[in-house]
This record gives sequence, structure tokens and C-alpha cells, in this order.
Amino acid sequence: MLDAGAHFGHLARKWNPKMAPYIFDQKNGIHIIDLHKSVVKIDEAAEVLKEMARSGRKVLFVATKKQAKDVVATKAAEVNMPSVTERWPGGMLTNFPTIRKAVKKMNTIDKMKEDGTFEKLAKRERLQVERQRAKLEKNLGSIRDMSRLPSALFVVDVQKEANAVKEAVRLNIPVIAMVDTCCDPTPIDYVIPANDDATKSIELIMDVMCKAISEGLEERKLEKEKEADAAPAEEAAAEAPERKLRPRRGAAAKAEAAPAEQAAPAAAEAPAAE
Repeated sequence: MLDAGAHFGHLARKWNPKMAPYIFDQKNGIHIIDLHKSVVKIDEAAEVLKEMARSGRKVLFVATKKQAKDVVATKAAEVNMPSVTERWPGGMLTNFPTIRKAVKKMNTIDKMKEDGTFEKLAKRERLQVERQRAKLEKNLGSIRDMSRLPSALFVVDVQKEANAVKEAVRLNIPVIAMVDTCCDPTPIDYVIPANDDATKSIELIMDVMCKAISEGLEERKLEKEKEADAAPAEEAAAEAPERKLRPRRGAAAKAEAAPAEQAAPAAAEAPAAE
């Protein structure tokens, strides 16, 4: 983390007093973040993300700043998680049905291209539709598979993504965020005190988070395989007692029939004796 520059905060005169518990010292007018506390918080956030991935829930990664967008988009795609790296559409969480309509519109345009309807349009209309499709792809392409609200948000730079944090807080969606010394950690559920301006710092923390998600997904896959293997065995175990009971029922019937046959001659000899 030292090599990645994760310990460098902002200028001391621009600090937020609420970040005081995570600040180690001040050097040359710049705050130094306590990396011991950062490591503890990173492990805590990674465990939360791992548990979410294991239970099949989605985490939305948000980072629109230049230093972070490419790293976040690549890492999120590797673990098959949605991300917003261009611009946060206002009301994306609080007005999610409208966002889903825009995504459906993009899917409709794709279907038009597949079934040949697109080619029947006039040239001017085709250009308009292509521009609309490109705009939708740029802003919403990374969340086209997100059919419901995410279970958590991972945010890089709380100040820049203030709207995303506000919407998540309003909907009680947990927020995991990289928080620098100039930011307010109050609305964040899982604070990761670290430098949110250095690409290496962002990449390092994203690696840890995505590795935890990958482990959670792998465990989920193994659990499903075990359940699939256990299902036939349970069915066989359920049928087994019925098969064992059949010969016992036959043997019991023979045992009951034997005394009855012995009693029949005795009943026939009784009148003769009289």
C-alpha cells in the first residue's frame, strides 16, 4: 500500500475533521492516512462483498473520475458485476423503473437490427436511432443486465459521487467507499480510508475487492454442485424404505396365515368329538 501511495491524503487545510480517527500524521502540509486502520477496513469490506457474492447478490461499482473509470470498469467486468463509469444518471436508484425502460429501449434497437426492421427505416431515421443507441450504450451499457436494485454500492471518491451516495442512503442500500481525508465518512457504511486520486491505490483496493467477490462466486458454484449431486441421493433414500417394507409385509401375512390354518382342523374335529 505504501508503494501504491494509498497513505497520501489531501492538504491539511482541506481536511474534514470527521476523518481525524483515520489520520496518522501530517507531513509537509499533507495528511498521512493510518494504513493499519485501512487494512482492517479493507478486510471488513472484502468479507462483506464475499458474503454478498456467495448469496448471489449484485454490487454496483461507481467511479466516474478519470483516474478510476478504466480500472473500475475492467475489474467489475471480470467478476460480472455492473458498473457506472461515465456519468451517474440522476435517479438511477430512486427512479430505477425509468432507467430500466431506457435499457429495454436499447435492447429493442438491437432486436430491430437482428430481424431486419432497422434496414427498412429511412437513412435519416437510421442515423437518429444509431446515435440514440450509442448514447444509451455509453451511459447504461454496463448495467443492462441489472434487472433489480443492487444490494450494495462500491464508490470511489465520495465527493464526486455524492448523488449516488445520497440515493443509496435514501433507499437503505449499504455503501462501501474509498474515503480520502477531505471527505465526510458519516453516510458511508463501510469506510476504506485511502488515497482515492492515485490510480495504483484504486487498482490495489479493487484487486482485493474483486478477489473476494470471485471467492464468493466460486463458493456459490460449489454449493450448487453439491446440492445437485445430493438431490439424486436424497430421492433414492426416500424410495429405499418402501422397497424394504414390501418383503416384510409378505412375511407378516404368511405368519398370520399359519395360525389360522392350524385353527381350522381343530374347529372341524370339535363336532365329531361331541
